[in-house]
Amino acid sequence: MKVVSFLPAATKMIYDMGLQEYLYGVTFECPKEAANMPKIVRCILEGKNYSSIEIDKIFSASKAQGKSLYWVDDELLESISPDIVFTQDICEVCNIDTVCTETAVMKLSKQPTLVPLSPNNLQDVFECAITIAKAMGKEEVALNYLANLQKKTDYILDELRANKAPLKRIMLMEWIEPIYNCGHWIPFQIAAAGGVDMLSNPAGDSIVTQWEKIVKYNPQVLVIAPCGFDVARSIEEMPLLTSKKGWDDLEAVKNNQVYIADFDMFTQPSVGTLVEGIEALACMFHPEIFTADEFIAKKFVNYSKIEVLSR
Repeated sequence: MKVVSFLPAATKMIYDMGLQEYLYGVTFECPKEAANMPKIVRCILEGKNYSSIEIDKIFSASKAQGKSLYWVDDELLESISPDIVFTQDICEVCNIDTVCTETAVMKLSKQPTLVPLSPNNLQDVFECAITIAKAMGKEEVALNYLANLQKKTDYILDELRANKAPLKRIMLMEWIEPIYNCGHWIPFQIAAAGGVDMLSNPAGDSIVTQWEKIVKYNPQVLVIAPCGFDVARSIEEMPLLTSKKGWDDLEAVKNNQVYIADFDMFTQPSVGTLVEGIEALACMFHPEIFTADEFIAKKFVNYSKIEVLSR
């Protein structure tokens, strides 16, 4: 069996479940585990260091013109001759969508099974792991994988209940300029970590959110995790936020509760990375209860500590 993944989250779950022996091709932005895999999907933004504003303009122009930011190496895909292709229909900014994938697949001399993964909420992401493994004839592997991850989320919930932890008023940003709230599965991650984001859009697309609305909402904890950005990349964009009127008046800023986090814990919907995101959020929301392990501690940073070091 030959499998090709057009979706980083699917690639991550395939590796997490130990099914990588069946994987023959991935995208340019798939996780480090797949670094040596043939790259079938490429992007016009690949290797570029555009700002948030520039990326938004490029995407908006591309969408207005009906063009895709992504393209497929047709010759490489034909040479692999896959049996299964995993793709998605959630976000045409983050990854190649199913329509583009179908166009590429139609050219192949052997037609593979196209498996779209389009989760809207956290439970959907869990079910995607089963869909992936089942398509590969390994459903029991997914069930074991999910059971181990469920233990981690159950532990967080038990600790929150045992300590009668109050819900924290949260905002998580998926983009900085323009500001996007969080959507799809992320509000469910926030809830699982002991918070509530009233500006979010559960099970739906993230949308542009006006700064004035955020100031009025006044989050206790602000998490900044732009899609595709790691902590270091997001830090470069922070002046776009800190220069805004009312920034210093936010409760999260006053109480040093502004965090910058790696995007893959939130906008790369593999079950393992999203559970890592829940663990990280729990440490941000309730540091008096949870302490990050060595791995999770490297995935986010308190912005106040960066400000102190830069002075």
